[in-house]
Amino acid sequence: MLKINPYKEIILYEKWIIIIFWLAKDATNILEDRMDYIAENTNFKLKNSAVTLGKFDGLHLGHQLLLEQVISLKKQGYTAVMFSFSYHPGNLFSKKEFELIYTEEEKLAKLRNTKMDVLVSYPFTKETSNMEPEDFIKDVLIGKLDAKIIVVGQDFRFGHKRRGDVKLLQSLAETYGYRVIACEKRKYKDSIISSSEIRKELKEGNMETVNEMLGQPYSILGEVRHGRKLGRTLGLPTTNIIPVSGKLLPPCGVYASKTIVDGISYPGVTNIGFKPTVGAEKVKGVETYIFDFNQDLYGKFIEVELYTYERPELKFNSIEELKQKMQEDIAFTRNYFLKLNEGNNSSYSN
Repeated sequence: MLKINPYKEIILYEKWIIIIFWLAKDATNILEDRMDYIAENTNFKLKNSAVTLGKFDGLHLGHQLLLEQVISLKKQGYTAVMFSFSYHPGNLFSKKEFELIYTEEEKLAKLRNTKMDVLVSYPFTKETSNMEPEDFIKDVLIGKLDAKIIVVGQDFRFGHKRRGDVKLLQSLAETYGYRVIACEKRKYKDSIISSSEIRKELKEGNMETVNEMLGQPYSILGEVRHGRKLGRTLGLPTTNIIPVSGKLLPPCGVYASKTIVDGISYPGVTNIGFKPTVGAEKVKGVETYIFDFNQDLYGKFIEVELYTYERPELKFNSIEELKQKMQEDIAFTRNYFLKLNEGNNSSYSN
């Protein structure tokens, strides 16, 4: 009998609240995007699909190659489908919550900007993990997705004990009536781009490397909450968001950032950490001072993009010292974006 982890159920509830709010806040755009989202559900049936499969943590350049291939097949009349699992497989077999580059709601928000038709977030259970590779092909890829074209990376593995691979998919293609497209892995500086490599760089705060491999700035999605309002008293009002559990964050410190509000990007300075100078918080937060911005954002969902690490989080002896350092952080960030815009060599700058 499958044991339910109540902690994971709480996290799932928290994520669904964010997903529902994010979807409801702009129903017009969602109707225009027309991407169906099938989550925590095995009772569905799609038709004539071109499907790509994987964990897709980070939606990095390698993932984007697969997505672009599937989306290009829409011209031939296929339904473009991205198939993933609702929990990272590492979560089911480990007591420690697996940290993700992008949470489910963040992944969903980013996919809204593509021309994908369907995102399937399939329940990853003991039953799923024990499914033999050919059964997965027969019951899920054919039985539920009606896959006509399957797009995967060359090292794709699936099924019980990862026994399924590209060769197996190809060997059964004629039997089940589909075609396999196996894409080469994308590289960054002669190294294969992978989610595990991006996590490693992210944990070290190497944001430029992370962003190059992602093909876009690493970001954090969250609802603006009330803080201590100290920044406002200093003449530097800030936004505060608390990332959901399971979100992988870079080291505590100060970063040059851009904040996306209603589709518009605003430069600023972001501190990730516990605010030790004003009384340490119990939960790691993301606090941002947005340049030349005076809108009320409380209760709104915003996206904070991180561009470069400036310095570690520090505890100051006085509020005046903190204010002085914040002014230095602002000057650093303004200069950083000035140089970035002058160079304009990055594929992810905006």
